[in-house]
Amino acid sequence: MTETHEIRLKRLAMRSMRRGIKEMDLILSRYAEERLPQMSTAELDRYEALLSENDQDLYQWVSGQAPAPVALQAIVADIAKSAYAGK
Repeated sequence: MTETHEIRLKRLAMRSMRRGIKEMDLILSRYAEERLPQMSTAELDRYEALLSENDQDLYQWVSGQAPAPVALQAIVADIAKSAYAGK
């Protein structure tokens, strides 16, 4: 059975808020709420790949403490921009 677009968005939103590190729960759940509904299939694929990464690594990438892998740099930059907007 194929997953519908709506179900995929709900699944990715849930994975975004159940990370393991509270900071990443907050950052990714906010990002998912703001951005997932407008993402293309390719963008959702990249976001899903990002969710497979380790939380400690993700936090370092988003906070600018370490560079993200080239394949994830654009989405990490977008998440960081969203997380730190207005700060």
